[in-house]
Amino acid sequence: MKNTDRYEIILAGLGGQGLILSGLICAVAASIFDGNQAVQTQSYAPLARGAPSRSEIIISPKQIDYPEVIKADILMALSQDSYDEQKSRVKDDGIVIVDPDLVFYDKNSKQKVIAIPLTKMALEAVGKEIVTSILALGIISKLTGAISKNALIEAIKKKAPKNYIDLNIKAFETGYDYKL
Repeated sequence: MKNTDRYEIILAGLGGQGLILSGLICAVAASIFDGNQAVQTQSYAPLARGAPSRSEIIISPKQIDYPEVIKADILMALSQDSYDEQKSRVKDDGIVIVDPDLVFYDKNSKQKVIAIPLTKMALEAVGKEIVTSILALGIISKLTGAISKNALIEAIKKKAPKNYIDLNIKAFETGYDYKL
C-alpha cells in the first residue's frame, strides 16, 4: 500500500455489474493475501437487476476503527445515478474512474476524473459485460498500488465462480495492462 494509513474505495453502479463480488475480492486480496486490515460493506437491491448497487472497501495496515467510507480515495462509477450520488464522497485529491459510455461526468471536477470505456474493454477482451468491475480492479490496482496484482489474482481464484475464474483473471489483467 502506498503511504497512507487508510485507503477508501467505492465501487458503484447497478445490480448485475459485479460490484459486490468485486468489492469482496478486493477486501479478501487486501487482507488475506496482502496482509492488511480490510472491511467491505455493500448496498444493493437483491431482487432487481439494474437497481442501485455499491460496494465500499477500506484498507489499512492498522486496525480499522470505523467500518464505513468517510472520504473515498477512489470512486469507480458505472452508472449516472451512482456517479451523481457518490462524487461528493471523494476527497478533493481523489480519483474518479467513469465509463464515459455510461456516465456524463463533470470535466471541471476537483477530483482527477479518468474516463475509460470499461464496458467496451470488457466486451472486447472476454466477450462479457459482467466482468467490467473486475477489469476496473486491475486499473485500480495499477493506478493506486493499494492492493497488489498477485493478491487480487489469488482472491479471484478463491472467490470468483469456478467456471469463470479464467475469464475474470483475463479481465483483471486487461485492466491492469491498460495504459493510463
